[in-house]
Amino acid sequence: MALGDLIPKKRRDELATRVNFEHPFEALHREMDSLFNTFAKGMDIEPFGLITQQSGFMPKVNVAEDDKAVNVTAELPGMDEKDIEVTLTKDSVTLKGEKKAEKEEKEKGYYRMERSFGSFTRTIPLAAEIDEDKVEAKFTKGVLSIKLPKTVQAQAAYRKIEVKGE
Repeated sequence: MALGDLIPKKRRDELATRVNFEHPFEALHREMDSLFNTFAKGMDIEPFGLITQQSGFMPKVNVAEDDKAVNVTAELPGMDEKDIEVTLTKDSVTLKGEKKAEKEEKEKGYYRMERSFGSFTRTIPLAAEIDEDKVEAKFTKGVLSIKLPKTVQAQAAYRKIEVKGE
């Protein structure tokens, strides 16, 4: 008995047709799609590349906390302070903005215009009570810096614990 005898005739004919007439790159493409779809199944992720394309511009944000304040910095290259909105609630600070870029070139024989837009919203939770009257936000050379001073009660509750090694 040959190995081919174990495969039903209809399936054997399908395999023979696919192998004989399908372009090798099409077969590779189909197999790779199948592999990635199987890999990503159940992980709540989009196929590679779609997440960043759909989400638009997302600035990098750093948050640092000490006993006196919470400091937030956000990289916002190519933006102006008029394009940025900062709002504060009792338990979070929210950064919103819209980036607009337009480039136009007119030369002999061609005309080119490019536009790009992107908006973002970042909400940073705050674990400490903030003194709202002393909050400062500065925008310098594409970097937004927000200083969120803690209230006296929050400063008193802050306690650094020494870590000892063995």
